Amino acid sequence: MTGELDALRRRYSGHIPGLLGAERSYAVLAPLLPLPDGPRLLFEVRAAGLRQGGEVCFPGGRMEPGETPEDCALRETEEELSIPRGEVELLGPSDFICSQRGFLLRPVVGVVSPAGFAQMQPSPAEVAEVFTVPLAFFSRTEPVTARYELTPSLPEDFPYEAAGIPRDYAWSHGAVEVPSWQYEGHVIWGMTGRIVRDIIQGL
Repeated sequence: MTGELDALRRRYSGHIPGLLGAERSYAVLAPLLPLPDGPRLLFEVRAAGLRQGGEVCFPGGRMEPGETPEDCALRETEEELSIPRGEVELLGPSDFICSQRGFLLRPVVGVVSPAGFAQMQPSPAEVAEVFTVPLAFFSRTEPVTARYELTPSLPEDFPYEAAGIPRDYAWSHGAVEVPSWQYEGHVIWGMTGRIVRDIIQGL
């Protein structure tokens, strides 16, 4: 028993809580470009050979062990776009997204300097295209919003009787709202759209 308690003491001493059940975490940078006519958001289009190729996204990827969201976002931006991390002023973290697929997405908002933007060289293996959108466009344009339901589906051998609940138990349902904007032939939607919506709510 003492050994078990010691193990729990070690586990919880200095423990930083995360999301229960999350198998992995990702981080992205929402890069802002400060231009004379107002800030613009920088987006990527995923290379065709990647999972979800052709989709619009922010630079980012899977967090490595011991890595903060900020470190991951800067590292991935440097790998994908060759923008040096020293040319990005981090404004802070945006609200994170919990995916029903079992991972956390940790967005970080940052400002890319003109020098950093001038050094940008997208990696062909990861990035098919980059483009920018005025932040004001998102503020003044209502997105098209879709909503999909999250419906629980339990196996037949779930121990209803042992748990003391009926087979028609009212399991909680959920839903996810997905905003999308169209801008000059590109569609900004999904988790990227949700991050954009969170950013403009602060304006």
